[in-house]
Amino acid sequence: MTLHRPFTVSQIRVENARTRTLVFREPLPAQPGQFIMAWLPGVDEKPYSIANAEPLTLTVAAVGPFSEALHRLDMGGRVWVRGPLGQGFHVAPAAERLLLVGGGYGVAPLLFLAREAVTQGCAVEVCIGARTAEDVLLVSDFAAAGATVRIATEDGSLGVPGLVTATVEAAIATARPDMVCACGPAPMLEAVAQLCADHKLPCQLSWEAHLRCGLGLCGSCELPDSGWLVCRDGPVAGG
Repeated sequence: MTLHRPFTVSQIRVENARTRTLVFREPLPAQPGQFIMAWLPGVDEKPYSIANAEPLTLTVAAVGPFSEALHRLDMGGRVWVRGPLGQGFHVAPAAERLLLVGGGYGVAPLLFLAREAVTQGCAVEVCIGARTAEDVLLVSDFAAAGATVRIATEDGSLGVPGLVTATVEAAIATARPDMVCACGPAPMLEAVAQLCADHKLPCQLSWEAHLRCGLGLCGSCELPDSGWLVCRDGPVAGG
């Protein structure tokens, strides 16, 4: 069993009113798409996607007692980390064009993937979907990594009005990618999978689920009627 290790907060970035990025002093060898279990003694343990590995970086939305406790950490605060866990994204070395699709907080692991892919010489385009302009995350980070960014908001306050799938269709029409990788809510992933099937494009999807043990023992993250455990068999599926 993977043991917890202490990680020290070295930088805190405010992304919006309810989201912060915590940068830790220590690196964590990991693949894009893997996750960690973060533990605060006396509080709880929760899973988080990895936004960067060197150093370990987590983008955290305050949605409950544990994430709010993470937001209260100051510089030098400590979080105990178990991981990396799960199966990440796998992009073939021969891939020249990569299209990433992120919904809401699903953009965090895609930033890690974008950085790795650009380093390998891949042209990366990312489609980011959110409810409002305030909810759009990490745009400047993707641009700094060398990725081209398209944005869609459901209320039309930024980018293309409507769902992110419209920007995905436009990106495919402009420059057909070798692979599509997506992370976000299940309805978005299902829509992306259908688009990829229609265009005969390979895709890898990172599924969200309620994770407890992170080791495939408790069964709480099983996708309905599949026997597929997000923490053990995923979170990334496809190829």
